[in-house]
Amino acid sequence: MSGRPGRSRGGGPPRSSRRGVRSRLEVRSAAGQVLLLQIVVAVLLITAAVVALAFQTRRDSEGDARNRCLAVAEGFADAPGTAEALRSADPTTALRASTISAQQGSGVDFMAVMAPNGTRYTDTDPALIGLRAEGVGRAAAGESFTEIFKGAPNDAARAVVPVTDADGNVVGLVAAGVTVDNVGDAVDRHLPILLASGAAALALATGSAVIVSRRLRRQTHGLGPTEMTRMYEHHDAVLHAVREGVLIVGDDGRLTLANDEARRLLELPSGAEGQLITDLGLDDSIAGLLVSGRTVTDEVHLAGDRLLAVNTRPTAPYGGLPGTAATLRDTTELRALSGAAEVARERLKLLYEAGVRIGTTLDVVRTAEELAEVAVPGFADFATVELLDPVLRGEEPNGAHTEMRRAAVSGGGADRPFQPVGDLIRFVVPTTPMAAALAGGHAVLEADLAGAHGWRSQDPEGADRALAFGIRSLVSVPLQARGVVLGMANFWRAAPTGRFGEEDLAFAEELAARAAVAIDNARRFTREHAMAVTLQRSLLPRSLPEQDALDVAYRYLPAQAGVGGDWFDVIPLPGARVALVVGDVVGHGLHAAATMGRLRTAVHNFSALDLSPDELLGHLDELVSRIDDEESDDEGDGISGATCLYAIYDPVSGVCAMATAGHFAPALVRPDGTVEILDVPVFPPLGLHGLPFETAEVRLPEGSRLVLYTDGLIEHRDRDIDTGLRLLRQTLADPANPSPEETCQAVFGAMLPAHRRDDIALLVARTHLLDRDRVADWDVPSDPAAVAPVRAACGRQLETWGLEEIGFTTELMLSELITNAIRYGSEPIHVRLMYERGLICEVSDGSSTAPHLRRAATTDEGGRGLYLVSQFAGRWGTRYTATGKVMWVEQPLTDGSQPAPEPDLDDLSWLPGEPL
Repeated sequence: MSGRPGRSRGGGPPRSSRRGVRSRLEVRSAAGQVLLLQIVVAVLLITAAVVALAFQTRRDSEGDARNRCLAVAEGFADAPGTAEALRSADPTTALRASTISAQQGSGVDFMAVMAPNGTRYTDTDPALIGLRAEGVGRAAAGESFTEIFKGAPNDAARAVVPVTDADGNVVGLVAAGVTVDNVGDAVDRHLPILLASGAAALALATGSAVIVSRRLRRQTHGLGPTEMTRMYEHHDAVLHAVREGVLIVGDDGRLTLANDEARRLLELPSGAEGQLITDLGLDDSIAGLLVSGRTVTDEVHLAGDRLLAVNTRPTAPYGGLPGTAATLRDTTELRALSGAAEVARERLKLLYEAGVRIGTTLDVVRTAEELAEVAVPGFADFATVELLDPVLRGEEPNGAHTEMRRAAVSGGGADRPFQPVGDLIRFVVPTTPMAAALAGGHAVLEADLAGAHGWRSQDPEGADRALAFGIRSLVSVPLQARGVVLGMANFWRAAPTGRFGEEDLAFAEELAARAAVAIDNARRFTREHAMAVTLQRSLLPRSLPEQDALDVAYRYLPAQAGVGGDWFDVIPLPGARVALVVGDVVGHGLHAAATMGRLRTAVHNFSALDLSPDELLGHLDELVSRIDDEESDDEGDGISGATCLYAIYDPVSGVCAMATAGHFAPALVRPDGTVEILDVPVFPPLGLHGLPFETAEVRLPEGSRLVLYTDGLIEHRDRDIDTGLRLLRQTLADPANPSPEETCQAVFGAMLPAHRRDDIALLVARTHLLDRDRVADWDVPSDPAAVAPVRAACGRQLETWGLEEIGFTTELMLSELITNAIRYGSEPIHVRLMYERGLICEVSDGSSTAPHLRRAATTDEGGRGLYLVSQFAGRWGTRYTATGKVMWVEQPLTDGSQPAPEPDLDDLSWLPGEPL
């Protein structure tokens, strides 16, 4: 038996492999011929280039050798002492050593010094000394020359230079040369590079030729010129002999090709190729179809007195240029059916319109109205749509279907005999077409309503009005999606337009099915939108906190298509300061609203630490990055973008410190009415880990208005950002200095877009300064003896403000805080009292070490001072500054009606541990 399958007995390559090689080398095909021609041309060009480069290299090498020999000879001839040595008694002895040294140092193959008649005084070959050189007559005449010398002892590139004395007389000759063998060696050294370059060029040319040939082979399917010519002859024969019209229309709407049958059917003029389809006098429907690019199968069109079945397909997927290929069949014998075809065409057109016009919004009622509007007058004279109450509310329908709410009525005028929109429609009689359609789940026809006893018995008075109006026929079809009934559609025809038939049921069901899907989508959107709005409003502030630093007004509107992630906040801070926050989470829906709630909560928590704006945004940036990582790993849907502006206003100094992460800078309206967009350093949105954030500080005059907003206010599809900012500045530039509430009304009145694609948040705050008479401060030396004088000064200040009732408690807490600052802190130590809604006491020092509340043991001598402060103060805490920290306490006031309770120092039962 033979060896392995697929190999010959001689062990050669498989036959299939040899056939593959022969097929690739086959030159009968057009691709093979092109490949062979390209390789031959490449070989000839590369060979010529290599030969030319070899000659050029040899020529350059010889020229280089001549120049080098001439330079060496001239240098030796002009060297000091050469002429004197030639005139010496023994030139051979005088010049031999220098000649050998010059030859070795210059790299020439030989060097000789001769008498003017050519007799060698010295030579690098001692055997030649005394012999006469040939061909040096030109040098003896005073001319330097180079040549390719052929003769004894070797063929060489030689230079001969005369040596002259001071009077210009030739006293000798210097010859230097390089043998031809060494010149050839230089050429040989370049030859491998030339050959390698030629081989690489040949390989590259062959590779590109193979690629081109393969592509040509694919396009020609391996056919040779003869076969291709025969194929195109057959193509033309079939194209013009077939009894079906063929058209090809380019994507520019021009006729590219038309066979004889197409010219006959469409009565095309001569020279129609290249003209626009719309300029050929075709029927509008056919011309519109040919340039529309639509794909149709056996779509019927009238062309003059002929009825044509048209098929269109795109040409691009099959290798042609972009365009449309159309075939036309003459179906004039079906003229009798043209009426039915026209009806079917109108029905298809109506279904197409239904797909386009129904569901343009995500509103349930509007979708029902669109269904009624599409059906009239193309299919029915009147249409009514009823929906279940849960569907109208966006809820999942359940329970009985005997009661529905009328959602839409279309057709006729105000006197139409149908119950108006909003009425409750009941289907209590089971023999009515509506009840039968709901029970069976398909369309029900009532061709003659005059004999529909069940329909008439359900509402005799309404039925009589409808019959008197001319209503004669009805098709009832349930609106179902996912197997769940959403409502009912009723189509009515009056006497002049004829009655419904059985052929209308399928169309009514198709129309209702498309509308039901759109209604169900709108219902689910309504539910999600309501949930998102509820969630978002629950996460936004329901009321503004009480504070005296700012008069604040705000507006918030969710997007009409779905809620987003915009939010705002007003957060009171210690020291009578107030934080203003505006942020935006990119996106819409529940995810954006939930993310907004997380970020708003985070801002509240970070603000409780009393951080500066840049530090707070840094923590928020880290939080957003973590949220992104977690959600991307779990669901692949992280926060695609979030921005935030955080500002802190201090009513004592009037300074507003702010920082932004990808958010628009606020607008400032000064008391004189001038408006400017504040220059706040711009940083990337949250979660991108950019450079550290930077805080900008602006001193605001009292009565200034600070306007914070989100991008939905200034930017939408009909207005760019620059236009929106310019309009905002114009709106805010009101010299009357309106209140924040009036400012909100004016901005929304001027800038609110007709259709909101994004949430809009607006926050307007008018600044106040705390009266200087209500602020008192003292510098405290780092000496425990200074506590008593400061405490006494504070007591006198409280008496001045009329706060004697809380004097003792305040002095006690100040004593503890000042003592802690002196004992554990560092200078400078400062005390400040502020009388606002409450009494605020602040003790600052230069240390960054925060005190901590702890539980003291019964044997501890200290550790209870901060606990006393926490018990007597309404609020207390620590905030850090650039120079240290501030310990603050707040005490609520009772406006004098009832004195604040003073601590009972005799009752120490609230202290930790056993009573002392």
